[in-house]
Amino acid sequence: MRWTRPFSAAGTAGGKFLDRAACVAGALVFSQAPEFMQQYLQRLGGHLDEARRQLQQFQAVATQSGLTLDELIAKTSGNADAAVARLGGVMHAAAERADSLYSAETALRTASLWERPFVFLRHLDPGIARATWSVFKPAVPTTMEGLVYAAIGVAVALLLVHVLCVWPCRAVLRRRRRHKRVVDGTAGAVER
Repeated sequence: MRWTRPFSAAGTAGGKFLDRAACVAGALVFSQAPEFMQQYLQRLGGHLDEARRQLQQFQAVATQSGLTLDELIAKTSGNADAAVARLGGVMHAAAERADSLYSAETALRTASLWERPFVFLRHLDPGIARATWSVFKPAVPTTMEGLVYAAIGVAVALLLVHVLCVWPCRAVLRRRRRHKRVVDGTAGAVER
């Protein structure tokens, strides 16, 4: 029908606007992932530096006592005094923490563009991630990595818009047209 053509044109224009808005939103959201990982990596480096500083203090005590750090941890952990024995556990936990943070930082710094999101998730420390998020400052990425993430964001946003909005709406409109043709008796007519 001719009177529905303006609505069809408006629907097409609205669809184009929706696609463009989804592209911009997807690009903006996804392009922040490299920036978040960068800020997370900086915070992770700070935690690693502090863990190493604490470990160096324990190492200095071990050296002054004529022991290796492992020997000091074993000797302290086996002490009859419960307070001293717990200190052995603290030293052991500090050594493990420093190793874990070093492993995570090295993996993130050496990961390729394509591996980085998976490496990030594999080595994610929830406490550091929450602290990073609490002070996160969005930024406009000017790196190839930011561009790649923005492009992925555009693709994901378009896919979501089409899967959640466009395709279901088209299916509803096709059913309505089919029903209208059956009711009008033009079921054999070609759809325009």
